[in-house]
Amino acid sequence: MKRVMLIVAVALGMLVSLQAEGMGQGMHKGMGHGKMMPKNFRMVPMGKAQILQKGPAKMYCPKCGMTLPMFYRTNHAAKVNGKMEQFCSMHCLVEEIKSGKKVTDIQVVDNSTFKFIPAQKAWYVVGSSKPATMSKVSKYAFGTKEAAEAFAKKFGGKVMPFDAVLKMAEAAYDKEAAMIAKKQAMMAKKGEQIYKAKCKPVDKKFATAAEAKVYIKVHNLCGDLRGKPLQAVGLYLQSIGK
Repeated sequence: MKRVMLIVAVALGMLVSLQAEGMGQGMHKGMGHGKMMPKNFRMVPMGKAQILQKGPAKMYCPKCGMTLPMFYRTNHAAKVNGKMEQFCSMHCLVEEIKSGKKVTDIQVVDNSTFKFIPAQKAWYVVGSSKPATMSKVSKYAFGTKEAAEAFAKKFGGKVMPFDAVLKMAEAAYDKEAAMIAKKQAMMAKKGEQIYKAKCKPVDKKFATAAEAKVYIKVHNLCGDLRGKPLQAVGLYLQSIGK
């Protein structure tokens, strides 16, 4: 039991620098009911988060597996080959664009209303003091230039239109993807330890961490595993399924 507690503690504290689920900040208990305010600036209560995609894994980013409401302020969405997908960040959106699939109808969360708006109409604050998601440079979108300028005045950063921000994210993608892959590999190793200590073995391959996390929860493979330890196990199961 002590070994299990130690493994989970290590998983909870690691990879803070990327400031992403399993690689950064967590949440207060009770957030699932919208009763407590988040520690993480990027998080909103469940009741305020729009989830545009459908299916069993709809609460998770299809690219990295992170929980969407935990990073809602940086969420993007788009139709991918005609099917709506929702991403935790612009980085994961760019990953989908680079996959060669047809990506249309790109949307982003307006940080003034917490509603999705067309990304082409949004104004971004790039490089503010607020945390980034899957990137070293933060990107928060607003429905009006005035709102973006007010945010930048308070927290720093540069106000930019969507096309310029997307171009910046695409240029930084390869370097950031390599950094993220390294961090995720480290986390997957911790996930392997947690999986072997706490989970029932499963003979199934998973294409994504999101798919693995849903399977873990539906089949109760690892007891009451959640948050960063769940993300770690999801990444591990994805890694052995490749």
